[in-house]
Amino acid sequence: MVKPYANAKTLPARVKVSGKRTSLPEDVNALLLRFADSQLVERGLSTNTISAYCSDLRAFATFLLEDKRTLLGVGRADIMDYLARRVTDGSSSRSAARSLSVLRRFYAWCLQQGLLTENPTALVRSPSLGRPLPKVITESEVQALLQAPVVSEALGLRDRAMLELLYGCGLRVSELIGLTVTQVNTRQGVVRIWGKGNKERLIPVGDVASDWLDRYLSSARPSLLRGNSEVLFLSNRGQGMTRQAFWHRIRAHGLAAGIRTRLSPHTLRHAFATHLINHDADLRVVQLLLGHSSLTTTQIYTHVAQERLKTLHREHHPRG
Repeated sequence: MVKPYANAKTLPARVKVSGKRTSLPEDVNALLLRFADSQLVERGLSTNTISAYCSDLRAFATFLLEDKRTLLGVGRADIMDYLARRVTDGSSSRSAARSLSVLRRFYAWCLQQGLLTENPTALVRSPSLGRPLPKVITESEVQALLQAPVVSEALGLRDRAMLELLYGCGLRVSELIGLTVTQVNTRQGVVRIWGKGNKERLIPVGDVASDWLDRYLSSARPSLLRGNSEVLFLSNRGQGMTRQAFWHRIRAHGLAAGIRTRLSPHTLRHAFATHLINHDADLRVVQLLLGHSSLTTTQIYTHVAQERLKTLHREHHPRG
């Protein structure tokens, strides 16, 4: 039997490994208290995190009790059975992967404490999580978003130009707010970008986006300018915008346009790529426009387009 940890009473009240006081043996509770205390003192984890860890461990210990097994007497097969049970009971792969991560941490600690001679999680592979598909808004939703800013006001005209450029060129938000006046040439219809890794790329700017940029540069920007600044898109204080400020602006315009999807600046970058592929753009061209170093990263948008086609088929085909 594992002796109760002497300093268990010093744990914060929120770290309650006993939870609902299920019928786990005292030695199991004592072992979990020792583990919880070590994570609190040695690793400085928050009490909420430790409580979540112990909740997962109690669930595993309860599972083991069904066959009268213990936390310190398990092998790889026991852990595999537990993960399979979780998935069968409806847990997601991500939830199962989190449980395995907690078990890895716990059994690594057991090894360190000399409670075990080998780690039963060592040969257990994490469940495949897959890569989540980015949320993409439709072309009609993009149109509604672009028309949301009140362009009779300087800030509204600025926002319209920013949204048109963001969607028209597929920029990252950091690339957009970091633009200087000299990086944009509306006559030639190009914008020069220095992206991740300070890699340079030239992106064509369409006629519509160029027109809104010209309108912003000729009327809105001079009224926002305070002193000298090379930053293209200015705040109402005459300074460059922050990522957070533009995030709030696009969220407000999305609400005004009646878009239910939770928007971010990256949503328009996703829409840019997906809509290009929907209209038969070459994947290599999309890769260059986005500034992806690997084509594999760009290929996610082909899956997005396929998922969209499946959704449309289900919604509109009589046999969908």
